[in-house]
Order: sequence, then C-alpha cells, then structure tokens
Amino acid sequence: MWQSEDVINAFVYVFVFLFGLIIGSFLNVCITRIPEELSIVLPGSRCPRCGAAIHPLDNIPVLSWVMLGGKCRDCEERISVMYPAIELLTGILFVVCFMQFGLSVALGKWLFYTALIIVLSVTDLRTRLLPDAVTLPGLGMGLVFSAAVQPRNGVAFLLLERLTRRALPGPVVGLAEGLLGAGFAALFLWGTGRAYRAWKGREGMGLGDVKMMAMVGAFVGLRDTLTVLLLGTLLGSIGGIWVIVGLYAGGYKRGVAERAVRRGMGALNRLRWTLARRYWIPLGTYLGVGALLVLYLLPYLETMWSAGRH
Repeated sequence: MWQSEDVINAFVYVFVFLFGLIIGSFLNVCITRIPEELSIVLPGSRCPRCGAAIHPLDNIPVLSWVMLGGKCRDCEERISVMYPAIELLTGILFVVCFMQFGLSVALGKWLFYTALIIVLSVTDLRTRLLPDAVTLPGLGMGLVFSAAVQPRNGVAFLLLERLTRRALPGPVVGLAEGLLGAGFAALFLWGTGRAYRAWKGREGMGLGDVKMMAMVGAFVGLRDTLTVLLLGTLLGSIGGIWVIVGLYAGGYKRGVAERAVRRGMGALNRLRWTLARRYWIPLGTYLGVGALLVLYLLPYLETMWSAGRH
C-alpha cells in the first residue's frame, strides 16, 4: 500500500510534469516566432497556414495534438510533430531537474537554463539562427543566477583567494565563476572561428554560437564549460559526418553538380561530395545537447564512477 508521503510525492511529480508541458508549449511559441522577430505574446496561437485562431481547448499541450490527429481543425493542414515533442521533452526534463535539485533556488536556475537551451537548440536546427533576443538576456540571467547559486566544480574561489588572500562572499565567487565561464567560452569559440576562416577562407562558425556558449558559461562556470565544448564539438563532428554522408547518398544537390559537370567544372561525384560538405551543420544544436547532458547525465556518471571506485 502507498503511504501518504508517496501519494504526495507522486502528485508533486505530476504537477512538475504538467508545468513542464505548459512551459514547453510557450517554448514552441518562442521557437517559431523569435527568429521572425514577432511578438511572443500577441496575437494568440494561430494556424500558420490559414491564420485561424486556435481555440483554447485545441491548445492543450500534447493532448490536443493527439485528439486533432496532428491537423488544424479549420484547414486540416498538418501540424508538425515538433510541437508535442518539445512539450514532452520539456515536461520530462523538468521532472528530472526537480528530482536532482528539489524545491530550491537552484531548481529555478536550472529550469530557466533548460528552457533557454531547448529554445536555442531547436531554433538552430530549424533556421540556423541563434537569436540575440535569447542569448544576450540569457547571458545576463546566467550571471545573476550564478551569483545566487554557485556553479558546481568552480575554480574562481581558488583564483580569488590567491589574489585577495581571503575568503570572499559566495555571490562574488559565483559571479566570478560565471564571468570566467562566459569569457573563456566566447574567446575560445571566437578564436576557433577566426582560425578556421583564415585556414579555409570561409566562415565555419557564426557569432551566434559564440554568444550561446557565453550564455552557457555564465550558468555553469569554467570547468563545466570546457566539458560542454568538448562534448558538443564531439557530437557535432560525429553527427556532421553522418549528415554529410547521408546527404551525399541521398543525392543532395545532384542537379547542381550535374550542371557544373556540363560546364567542365569537375567530376560528378567529387562535386557532389564538395556540395554535401558545405552543408551548414547546426553546431548550436549539438552544443545544446552537450549542455543538457553535462547538467543532467554527468553528475550521475560521476556518482557511479565514485561508487565503483569504492
């Protein structure tokens, strides 16, 4: 039999999950409107094809999409599966975040961080944009939150103690850690982008990636920023190779390559491979996945590693 405490815990988790679904619905609005520089408040939700206002009963996260068969009630245009997927993902991550941090200021920090990462990751995947309207306010909020809740695995306190010869208040240390993470991430990615441009003669990374990682660094601090960069770029390299191979195998821009062959610009397969390699890989998406893995998965792996050693 369930104890009363178990029932209460179950209700709390359900509430957090439902709250995550609602926030996920709002994140969908941000993902679709912010790149178009549209208001995320007005007008209310509308069908992108026919413009019909969506009735409140048709705007229930996940459930409405299922009940409508993934179609608009008015014009029967297909509604992207992205909408319920983002809502479910947000709900699940919110529950995981609550399990990890409990009811605390840290919970507010990491829920906000999670929402920002979801918006940026999906927006970059859809549009190859990382809007300043998300990254720059996110950077500011990351510093504020780091002053309130120090990033884990911080190193700023060591540097500050050596410089000042005394212990400093937690908010000062947290802010310094956020600044270290933001500064390192921005300089590292900016320098990498400049080096790639000098080597290849073309852009390999946009400033949006730089600003996004500065935002991440402001939240997580220097050491976890390093881990996010390593993991995100590794995922991006692996994913990028698969994308390029898939595009080549699927005949990506074959018509363009064939026209180039007729003009004597080279062999068909070499031109097709060159075109596939120039496909813009959404690095911000992979960095976002890395940022979420470092927050939610890395602590469990570290705990399991420590338990295994003992």
